[in-house]
Amino acid sequence: MDASINLEPLRQTFTLKERIYQVLREAILEMDVYSKNTDLRLDERKIAQQLGISRTPVREALVRLENENLIEIKSRIGVFVKKRSIDEVAELVVVWAAIESMAARLACGQVSQEEVEELELIGVKDSSENQDVYSEANIMFHRKILELSKCNMLKKIGEDIFAQIEPARRHAMRDPTRTEQSISDHAEIVDAIQSNQPEKAANLVREHTLRLEKYIRKTWKNLDT
Repeated sequence: MDASINLEPLRQTFTLKERIYQVLREAILEMDVYSKNTDLRLDERKIAQQLGISRTPVREALVRLENENLIEIKSRIGVFVKKRSIDEVAELVVVWAAIESMAARLACGQVSQEEVEELELIGVKDSSENQDVYSEANIMFHRKILELSKCNMLKKIGEDIFAQIEPARRHAMRDPTRTEQSISDHAEIVDAIQSNQPEKAANLVREHTLRLEKYIRKTWKNLDT
């Protein structure tokens, strides 16, 4: 099975340079970098062929992605999607927990009923039929909390951190034993935000996210291999 990066030809509806960057970034974040079957090497020539473009804009996009710590460009060796160690992932999750808990605190008292209902709909999506659908909804839930903070600076910092832990989060959500607890946590978080309890909302989000850090340290013994 080919587990390398998955790309489709570009449609000329955006600025080409920006669109190439977005397509590559999304494809990288959707890769399960912790699967032994995943090819982490990115072939610049092959990417250009898949997208139907020249190599120059691909190279520019790769430099931008390296600046975001999503890939590594090794001189005379190649380009690789970044696979973080247990300690690196765990530290990023701890930072994310602090950022998202602040976002939840700020969201209290300023969210509309429509926004709460949207958050609830995303957060309690059933995973019984499709684990990938739930995994995507789980990621959307946490990004939505950032958005509801109405704090652009916090959102920007949070998105940068979240992008770096997204591969680990996607990998963790493949474990069905985590799903039921996650949905229950989401319901409590939504309730705290809706009832304008900033301290409770912040604590619930922090505890929920730090469970991922504990899970990683306890179960991902072979992550560094």
